[in-house]
Amino acid sequence: MADSRIIDKYENIKYRFEEVGQQITDPEVMKDMKRYVKLSQEYKHLEELVQSFEEYKNIVDNIVSTKKLLSEETDEEMREMAKEELEELESQIEPKEQEIKMLLVPADPDDGKNAILEIRAGTGGDEASIFAGDLYRMYSKFCERKKWKLEVTNSTEGTSGGYKEIVAKVSGKGVYGVLKYESGVHRVQRVPQTETQGRVHTSAASIAVLPEAEEFDIDLKESDIRKDTYCSSGPGGQSVNTTYSAIRLTHEPTGIVVTCQDEKSQIKNLAKAMGELRTRIYNMEHQKYLDEIASKRKTMVSTGDRSAKIRTYNWPQGRVTDHRIGLTMYNLPAIIDGDIQDIIDKLQLEENAEKLKETEI
Repeated sequence: MADSRIIDKYENIKYRFEEVGQQITDPEVMKDMKRYVKLSQEYKHLEELVQSFEEYKNIVDNIVSTKKLLSEETDEEMREMAKEELEELESQIEPKEQEIKMLLVPADPDDGKNAILEIRAGTGGDEASIFAGDLYRMYSKFCERKKWKLEVTNSTEGTSGGYKEIVAKVSGKGVYGVLKYESGVHRVQRVPQTETQGRVHTSAASIAVLPEAEEFDIDLKESDIRKDTYCSSGPGGQSVNTTYSAIRLTHEPTGIVVTCQDEKSQIKNLAKAMGELRTRIYNMEHQKYLDEIASKRKTMVSTGDRSAKIRTYNWPQGRVTDHRIGLTMYNLPAIIDGDIQDIIDKLQLEENAEKLKETEI
């Protein structure tokens, strides 16, 4: 049976689709890049929604006409064909309704953006740094599978391996919408390399995933930024400790500090640092959005709460547990090798279920 509430929404959606279509061809709108990009994204989403609505409406119309045919047709062979067609059409109704309902759920406007990935060693000393290195490798492998580009902008190595801190930019299609589920505290339970009595220790590392701000998202004033240059440290050849290629930017109104020493060129480091600074300022506002989600959602699936313990990796049992949705998997070697898509899919499914509860339909 067709859902009348979906049909009722169709006219309003179609009207808005046509309205946005006219606006994005207006020369005045095209001059305002921020507004133009926002409207273009809305148009693309509405286009998909209108197409789904029309497919749904077509199914409903065909059901009505097939039922009418059945009520009037006397030829038994034609009636059998009509019954089969009706059964097929009615089986399409529910999946199409679910598709439309999901499209009607307000999307996170930042899901399509690139992301800044931060990994920091937490409690556990050297073992925490080694674990942070394991997590970086896991995300590197995952990015390879997704054909995303990962660029390290800043890192501090641990004394026994791994990283005390590593920051990277991840570029590709819909990066933030996928990686945002990884924000939080990740725990590891295993026997450290330095443990002589074979005891299992628990260490932790924190992950923060930030949507990268576009240039038009934030208006940065040069007068508000203090730029310092210094010599790079760590591996890198002759330019290390000899040229002032590393950059430190301080945004004085907010106190935000970013550094970049990954490139040998000061110009390239400055460009990366400016991008990261823009992202951090943008995320001060974005955090308000995340806090609003956190106040509504039960599972805290993608609220960006960096203090929440979201996942445990237990080496002795080969077990990975995501605490937000009570998911336990016994394929730790594959997961730590970058096979995390199944976990993310289940988190997305849970979040979508929560979102659907919030909608009118």
